[in-house]
Amino acid sequence: MVEKYKSEHLYEWMVTVRRILHQHPELAFKEVETAKILMAELDKLEIAYNYNGPGNAVIGRLPCKHPAAPVVALRADMDALPGTENTGLPFAACMKDKMHACGHDAHMTMVLGAAALLKVSPPPCHVLFIFQPAEEKGGGARVVLESGALQGVSAIFGGHVTHHYRVGEIMVADGVITAQSDRFSIHIKGKGGHGARPHEATDAIVITGLLIAAMQTLVSREINPVYPAVVTIGTVHAGSAPNVIAAEAILEGSIRTTLPEVRDRIHNGLKRMARAMGELHNAKVEIDITQGYPPVVNTTRETYIAYRAAQKVVGHAGLMTLDHPSMGSEDFSYYLQKIPGCYVRFGARRHENEYIPLHSPEFDINEEVLKVGAAFFDEVVREAAQEFSS
Repeated sequence: MVEKYKSEHLYEWMVTVRRILHQHPELAFKEVETAKILMAELDKLEIAYNYNGPGNAVIGRLPCKHPAAPVVALRADMDALPGTENTGLPFAACMKDKMHACGHDAHMTMVLGAAALLKVSPPPCHVLFIFQPAEEKGGGARVVLESGALQGVSAIFGGHVTHHYRVGEIMVADGVITAQSDRFSIHIKGKGGHGARPHEATDAIVITGLLIAAMQTLVSREINPVYPAVVTIGTVHAGSAPNVIAAEAILEGSIRTTLPEVRDRIHNGLKRMARAMGELHNAKVEIDITQGYPPVVNTTRETYIAYRAAQKVVGHAGLMTLDHPSMGSEDFSYYLQKIPGCYVRFGARRHENEYIPLHSPEFDINEEVLKVGAAFFDEVVREAAQEFSS
């Protein structure tokens, strides 16, 4: 790693900031204290920023002396997740109902670290530091885009910590990185009755069970196995007592795909099965499918910019490739529909053989990743400025 990124003073500051953010998690569109912490740190760095109140992004700006210079944006997400932390850390979340189980505290700190480096040695471009609300729920990226704050941005870069890689490893890949995410809700309306007289009722729970089983064949028998797809039923609500036949049931789930034609086939298959199950069992089955985040699709030129930056920071041995897209989703995708850019992943495993998934109550990071992330974001701005000026 380049020497200037090994500054212990910078690292100690980043660790302190990250732990403060970790202790004060806030859910989507409610990141009030988080925004205050970020603005206080930007004030210390003497970096100007805009903030239009709760539900909006904190956007720092490092101007270039040349007005016509390109604009490069760095993005971090601010929100936490519902859930109770179970890490045992001395700086664990101060409340029991929310925690930074997805590493957004680290992402914010990395971008702040890059801001500190870029402030000391300004690049030949304008830089925006985007601290975005509501990545986990609500698509806060769209709020930022709709605000007009990113007009004129030449490229945008973001990243995510993960235990899939070790500290000192950065995954950079071109093309599709994450899946399209959609959600569905199925409402089954039968006819209630006494458990002793099933012939007088239309059992919504039986229909639910048959529908769940049928839905498993959507991916296994209707989608080409070389194309990734996932259909998950996450919740089932039905019934009121052991001896009562349920009149209604509600299923909720998610769909993950990477190709439009696969997505369309699954959507149509779900509707077909719901309709057929209603006909078969003389019930009313209604389905509602809600579009979620689109896939993250890195652009080629910006991927090579990120590749060069990552190689400077972690060397060739630390560069990781992506064998297949993640079936997770990310609202960074909305930026990439409007602005060229690249989304990377930072190895953050605490111990050599430890793997704890994101969103787990036990999730934590090796804080050495903060150095790697800050170094990458600093270098990627400089690489982008050079690329766009050549």
